[in-house]
Parts: sequence; structure tokens; C-alpha cells
Amino acid sequence: MIVNNSLDEIKKRDNALSIIRNMVENKGRSSLFDLTGLSGGFIASPSELSLLETYVGPAIFEDALQEVGIEHMGGQKVIPLNRTSSGILATILTLVNKNSNVVHYLAELPAHPSIPRSCKLVGANYSETDNFNEFSIPENTSLVVITGSTMDHKVIDENEFRKVIEMAHERNIPVMVDDASGARLRTVIFNQPRACDLGADIAITSTDKLMPGPRGGLMAGREDLIDEIKVKVNQFGLEAQPPAVLAMVNGIKNFNEDNLINSFEHKEQLFELLNKNFNNFQKTPTGVMISPNDLAKEINVEHNLSDNDLAFVFSFILLRDCGIITIPPVSMPGASATIRFDLSTSDAFRLDLNDLNKKIESSFKKLLGVVSNEDECREIVFNF
Repeated sequence: MIVNNSLDEIKKRDNALSIIRNMVENKGRSSLFDLTGLSGGFIASPSELSLLETYVGPAIFEDALQEVGIEHMGGQKVIPLNRTSSGILATILTLVNKNSNVVHYLAELPAHPSIPRSCKLVGANYSETDNFNEFSIPENTSLVVITGSTMDHKVIDENEFRKVIEMAHERNIPVMVDDASGARLRTVIFNQPRACDLGADIAITSTDKLMPGPRGGLMAGREDLIDEIKVKVNQFGLEAQPPAVLAMVNGIKNFNEDNLINSFEHKEQLFELLNKNFNNFQKTPTGVMISPNDLAKEINVEHNLSDNDLAFVFSFILLRDCGIITIPPVSMPGASATIRFDLSTSDAFRLDLNDLNKKIESSFKKLLGVVSNEDECREIVFNF
């Protein structure tokens, strides 16, 4: 294997960022095409930037965020966080007792690693399932978790969503929804209600996923729980700083549902093009993807790489040779290695789909040419 642990994942991310930096410095930002769906942004006027002081910033922009955040997420109150994972951690630190149970239902395993890691930190018993018929809530459960849309954009069935919330509330157990991309994907593409409107006590979204906001998290929910969780957020330095809060406000204000709707249509064209030469690409709500396992099925050359390693090497070739940014090269440890081409981003609208198809094809041919040479693959991923 090439990528064996979290340290390796950090090293490959460092290499990816170095490639991106060099391309921007030598060829300009227009040479890159961020198709992660996590491209985010930082929208701010000069007058707003002048207010980004330690105490003036929160006084101005956190109040504004309450208004736009509640409109976007529902609930009674919101908290800005430095990452969605921070909100998950703070919620579990607040609501989950040692040796109690946390049960998690999602449309497809696995869950985001921040959830089981946070449970381990407090000494809770954690379990997750994507089989609704097997889902149950045992005695001594302190929190029920639902994922609205998985890391690979598989969206939960609304009826199952409602039923899990009902099951938890019948036992007076709070429900936290990890709605990182789902807060927009579920509502815009699948016409589902906001998580808080479905009865969730806490919902968390990523403010850079499928919207022009910063890397950060926004939590909404019941005011009493938000207030309790905010104590932990501030105790452990998990809160978003004034620049991020400002960017969240403007990111929400500038969120355009039409971009998601248009990407829903464009994915059909790209999928048809790819199907001429590949057998295992799949559609996502806003683009196409290929999982490590499915990528391995496309390889007809003998090699010793793991499925994840194949995805890392392929995605690095796409980045290095074509300027296409996908999630595997730049992801944090534990994230899915599935390669997604998200067509909702502003960069995607600059790409001709026929050209994108050719870039994917040429990168795959290069993958076939190096896959048998593990040392060369390691150099592609780590630059050593």
C-alpha cells in the first residue's frame, strides 16, 4: 500500500497543495478546475473587511448570521464553528455521557470519521447502520445521529429520516443531524424539508459545501441545546473567527439554487460521454463519481495497489496534468477516497464537458501506464 495511515494522508495532502500553489504561481488560477463541490469562497466588501476586529467583528456579523443562518437551516438559534467536525465534537462533549450509547443511521456506510472519533474521546459506545430494518435505539442511549447526505452524496430517504427522529423523541433522546452537504442537496434537489423542520434538535452543515462560503461549520437547533453546546465550543476554541463568520453570512446570501439544478442536468451529459469508454462511473445528484472499488474494476493491468491507492494515484494525475481538483488529493484523514466530479462549482461552468471527458480519459491511460510501478505511483502521490 502507498497510503497506510493518517500521517500518509497528511503528506499526500501537503503534496497536493504544493502542486496547486505551483500551478497558480506559474499558470494562474484559471489553470485549475475545482470539482470537489467544496470550493467555497470568501465574499466580502472593503467596508466589511474593515470591521474584522477581535470584538467588533463578532458584534456585527454574528448577529447578522443569526438571521440568515436560521433562514437557511431552520431552528431557533445558530452557532458558527471553525469546522463541521468541531460542531460534532462539541455536541458529543455536551450531550453524551461516558459508557452511554450513540446510535447513527445513514443512507450508506461509513459515517464521517469525526463522529466515531468524538464518541471514542468521551468513552461512549458507538454504532452505525445503513439498514433501516436493523436500526434500533438501546437503553442508555444519550444521542441519536442521522446523516442527511453521505460523503459520497447518497441522500437519506425522507420517511426513514422522520421515523428515526420519532423513535428518538419517543424516548426523549436528542437527535443530531450531520447535514454537511445535505442542508442544500436534500432541500434543493430532493425537495426535502430542512432538518430542524423535520424535528431534529441539532443540525450541522459545512459552509463551503455546494455554496460560496468559507471552510467552516454552521450549527442550528433548539435554543437551549445551542446555548449548552456553545459553552463547549468556546471552552475548546472551536468557534469560527470573525472573517469566517462574515464569509458565512455572505456565502448564504449568495447561495444560488440554480447552480445545483443546472448541475443535475449537466451530469447526464457527462455520464453518457464517460460511458463510451468506462463501465463503472455512477451518477451523483450534482455530477458523476467513481469509487475506489469501481475504479479497480476498470484496471486490466496487473498491480499490487489497494483500491484506495488507485484512487489517490488517478486523482493526483488529474490534478498534476489537467489541473482538476478532486477530493482524494486534498482531503483530511479518514475521508472517502471516491473521486467525484461535481458540476455545481463555478469552475465546472468554465469546462466544456467534452473536454472534461477527454481529460479524464487521458488521465486514466496514464494511470494504466504507471500502476504496475509502485515506486512511480508513490512519487506521484508524495513527490518522493
